[in-house]
This record gives sequence, structure tokens and C-alpha cells, in this order.
Amino acid sequence: MLALLPLLGDALPLVPTDARWIGVALGDLDAIHADHLHCERKAAQSALSLIRSYPERTDLVTAMARLAHDETRHVVQVSQLMARRQQPAAYDFGDDYAVRLRDHIRKKEPLRLLDRLLVFAVIEARSAERLQILADNLEDERARDLYASLATAEVRHRDIFLALARDTDGVTWRARAAELAEIEAEVFIDRPITARIHG
Repeated sequence: MLALLPLLGDALPLVPTDARWIGVALGDLDAIHADHLHCERKAAQSALSLIRSYPERTDLVTAMARLAHDETRHVVQVSQLMARRQQPAAYDFGDDYAVRLRDHIRKKEPLRLLDRLLVFAVIEARSAERLQILADNLEDERARDLYASLATAEVRHRDIFLALARDTDGVTWRARAAELAEIEAEVFIDRPITARIHG
């Protein structure tokens, strides 16, 4: 069974979200919800891709199967929120934030696995932060409760990825996590603020 780390906040020292983001997000909640739906879908797909790539890692397979189930349930929950708002789903326009992080995944194993786990952890950590910001600022009580619960789930998912990274390379995982956190900060430099979860 995968043992989660007791203290993980210091492993991914992400820069805080620009304070202006929440105003942009609240100004176009339709765009936020539509983007969030696809973020949850892609998170499930990422978890399943790890199962396909590393079927011999039974700890990883079990953890990722459960995580993909969580993320798929989140797709349903966000879809229900959108239906309640009478908001149709929108096309996925991609996520250059995630693409730029993935560009730093090294090619050679086991470094590739380590980096995939840590990049996914960074994405989950940023998602958790943004979803909590939304939960703290939404007027709709049901939406607030949903986003608060999703933020908590994303923190748990971050910790699962970090624990798997630790079990993959107990010597270098923390240093590499810090490097990727710095890379993520660079992604946001001069990046326009948009009504997206990673915008």
C-alpha cells in the first residue's frame, strides 16, 4: 500500500497565484467551468497513461486507477454544475501551461517516470490552489462547497504523485520537485491572466 508523506507542502514551493486572477475568473465563470471540466478529464487520462506505461508497478497501477476514478467523478460533478447553470460544455482549446511543464520531462527511464509524476504533482498542486481560491470567493453556496471539496481532493492527488515519486527515486525527488516548481514559476512570467484554471 502506498504510504503518503506526512508533510508535503515544502516539497513543492509554488509561487502564489497573482491576486488579479480571481477577478478575471469571477468575470467569466462560464469559461472557468468549461475549462475545469477538461482539466478533470485530462487528469483522469494522465493517470490512465501511467498505468499503460508502467503496468509492472502495482503500487502505481492501484493508485492511478483510484485517482482516475476520482477525476472522472469530478468530471461528472462539474458537468452537473454546468447543467444547473444551463451552460453547455465547450471545446477543449488545449493547455499550454501543462504542455510547457511536460516539455521538461526527461526522456531516459527512470528519470522519465520521476518527472512525469512530479509534473502531475505540480499541476495538481496549482489546481488545488486555484480551486480553493474559487471556493473562497464564489457567491453560489453549492458551487463553493463543490470547489472546496475538489480542492481538497487535488491536494490528496498531489500527495499521491509525490509519494510515488519518492518511491521511484528517494534520493533526488525533492530536489527535482523544487526545480520543477521553479520552472512552473517561469511559465507564469509575462503570461496573460485568463479565465482558466491554469490561466
